[in-house]
Amino acid sequence: MDVLTLSRLQFAITSMFHFIFVPLTLGLSVLVAMMETRYVLTGNEMYKRMTKFWGKLFLINFALGVVTGITMEFQFGMNWAEYSRYVGDIFGAPLAIEATVAFFMESVFIGVWAFGWEKVGKRFHAVSIWLVALATNLSGLWILLANGWMQHPVGYVLRNGRAEMVDFMALITNPFGLLKFGHQIVSGYTVAGFFVMGISAYHLLKARNREFFKASFGMAAVFALAASIMVGVIGDFHAADVAKTQPAKFAAMEAVWNSCNNAPMHLIAFPDEKNECNLVTALPVPGLLSFLAFHDTNAQIRGITSFPKDERPPVLPVFLSFRLMVGLGTLFILLSAAGLFLSKNGLLEKYPLFLKLLVLCIPLPYIANQLGWIVSEVGRQPWIVYGIMKTSDAVSKSLEMSQVIGSLLGFTLLYGLLGFVDIYLLAKFARKGPEETHVGASNAFRN
Repeated sequence: MDVLTLSRLQFAITSMFHFIFVPLTLGLSVLVAMMETRYVLTGNEMYKRMTKFWGKLFLINFALGVVTGITMEFQFGMNWAEYSRYVGDIFGAPLAIEATVAFFMESVFIGVWAFGWEKVGKRFHAVSIWLVALATNLSGLWILLANGWMQHPVGYVLRNGRAEMVDFMALITNPFGLLKFGHQIVSGYTVAGFFVMGISAYHLLKARNREFFKASFGMAAVFALAASIMVGVIGDFHAADVAKTQPAKFAAMEAVWNSCNNAPMHLIAFPDEKNECNLVTALPVPGLLSFLAFHDTNAQIRGITSFPKDERPPVLPVFLSFRLMVGLGTLFILLSAAGLFLSKNGLLEKYPLFLKLLVLCIPLPYIANQLGWIVSEVGRQPWIVYGIMKTSDAVSKSLEMSQVIGSLLGFTLLYGLLGFVDIYLLAKFARKGPEETHVGASNAFRN
């Protein structure tokens, strides 16, 4: 272990922990807004109760997500000072816009929504949660555009020993960042859909508030199915962009060791990094990999061995994470389609095993999101800014081992405590179920 490794480990722990909260915030904000819109349009009090119940879980998740996100940015100055000095003028711009525009709007209107029940009009109250959802997703846009620039830098020049922005429009229209944003947003919607379906399934198994949770399940099933299909569609475009802009990462994702035309996709494979080959390959589909990457079955796919050894990403974690992510994505489409079919035909309660399965599946979209980030960030190595700056050159020069160890332990303990609090509160209120009667704002969000 050295300062670089410990700093990478610390950032991995804090960012992956923060990302437990982000996807649910992205998706649940939209679902809650849809529920309140139904209440406003129909006047049906059940949708108001749905808005308050799922909104309470959204607020818990949102609050803890904010806390865990703030600490991440300090690390750019503490652990990654050389990175901040070299590309701070570019990387800082979208983060500043995220904080001053998206997060500000999000914070203002979430207060209006949480405390404005019976104090503002129904329509304005519904608009406020839509503005929260919009701001939440805009926040994700700016952050992912910043990350997209790290993955595929555009609109810059190297001058005075630093990277300087010369084209802001190139940054905000960077295809890599936009595809990453689209893929992540619908992944978050999938998390929210399965979160609502799983909790609804739990209550249906207990025969509690049956009409309430059948309605919640139906809305979430439509949401989850649409989102999980879009994850696959956008993911296909994103993978094709990776093949063009980060061919080493793409080769690691598919465990392609030697460059070849008409590259097949092996449905079963397992890489052996030490010997630069695959231990197992089976069920090849001729030309499919070339077609998926370049829409040309004869296109060349660069192999891992065509890159210098010091510019290759770790193959095994990238390959396994990508395969597991794709497999889970396929499972989500099948489960949400089955859930929607059973819901539309009034058959949910006749299949308790399916409901139990959905309860157990609540963590799976979270895992798929984490796997996606492993593919993205580990697959980018050894670069912190692809092709420009290596991760080993980005760490703070004045940092000492004792400082990193201390902050790493501190963050781990703090985040472990916050994780316990989050799971406890979400489980407590999810099991409790919705309020049985109409309540005011002071009671709707009490503990």
